[in-house]
Amino acid sequence: MTVTPPASPAQGNPRLLRICCAVCFCCFFGAYMRIPVFPLHAASLGADTVRVGMLNALFLLMAGSLCVPAGMLSDRVGRRLPIMAGILVLGCSSLGLSFSSSVAHLAAVCVLSGIGTAVFAPPLMSYVADITPPARLGSAFGWYTTCLYGGMTIGPAAGGLLGRTLGFRPVFLISGLLIVALFGVVLFFLPPSRPHGTTAPQPAGAALLSTLCNRRLLVCLGSLLGSCIGYGLFITFMPLYARSLGLDSGHIGLVFAVQALSNALSRIPFGRLGDRLGDRSVLVVTGLVGFSLSLAILAGAKSLGLLLLGAAAFGVTLGVAFTALVALTADAAPREQRGLALGLYNSCLYLGMMLSSALMGLVIRRHGYGTAFYLCGGITLAVALLFFCLYRRPPAAAPEAAAWEASP
Repeated sequence: MTVTPPASPAQGNPRLLRICCAVCFCCFFGAYMRIPVFPLHAASLGADTVRVGMLNALFLLMAGSLCVPAGMLSDRVGRRLPIMAGILVLGCSSLGLSFSSSVAHLAAVCVLSGIGTAVFAPPLMSYVADITPPARLGSAFGWYTTCLYGGMTIGPAAGGLLGRTLGFRPVFLISGLLIVALFGVVLFFLPPSRPHGTTAPQPAGAALLSTLCNRRLLVCLGSLLGSCIGYGLFITFMPLYARSLGLDSGHIGLVFAVQALSNALSRIPFGRLGDRLGDRSVLVVTGLVGFSLSLAILAGAKSLGLLLLGAAAFGVTLGVAFTALVALTADAAPREQRGLALGLYNSCLYLGMMLSSALMGLVIRRHGYGTAFYLCGGITLAVALLFFCLYRRPPAAAPEAAAWEASP
């Protein structure tokens, strides 16, 4: 007598996609409530600009280094268990921040937060890819990342306003309680998944070697890594940059909200456009060139109005480029290696931001914020050129993909 393993959730299930999007929104809303107040809380405990950068780099190092093992684990045990474990760890890290009283405590919490993010994010992205027909990956990830950046939109705004009215520690407490509550949502509403049904997974070494020989995947990952240096500069140092211009935490939250809102609103239409074009690489190049120009706007900003203009351009162009990149990454990987591929995607995202946090603090201390933004703009422009030269379009879509596209 044979035992049939649990089936993967069916592709094209809109209810499961909505649940994934809701979990993503709430988790990143809670996590990003901390963004406007964490650097200010660290400064109140004695951390200077370089230490703030290193604290963020520590979080990003942990997240980036563990995303690949987490993705590979989800290829073997399914997506739901790592998602729930990551939610608990990430929520506990926010609760830990509410009790922190030294820079050493902040460092320990950053490690915990990095672990939670790494264990949570790649499996949830892989779950979305598992339930989505190949020809609709752009649209699905458009919705998913819109919810992600929607959380990033409202989270910093709410965190900044709550920080101004309640203080820093209550923000961390509210963040932690909200994230932990998502554990029950995943437990009761997301069914377990087996990403490749009854097929045995490849050995870890063979899967990694196969992935690293995938040219299209490597070009996408390298482009993400390079462009995340500019993204990391904004996330890590914008609160301190805005404070140096005389803005308060409420204004800082507004800058983050404008960036994330414009980012979120660009993702669904450009995700659908990528599905219709068939060549998402055009959107990657266009988005990265615009992204480099937005960094130049931010470099020259001397007022709240210019910061908001630069943040809006930053958000739109980031949304165009990154939505196309994540769809290309998921499409380039075989189904049984999708967790690994999206783990590598998240690793590149976090490691690129880590490099920015670690290095740009030194650039800012020596040459100022403007120089750092111009430098990151130049790096992003070089990445766009390299992607244009190195990326090769895949063969035409298979008949079954075309059939999915034609289906209602």
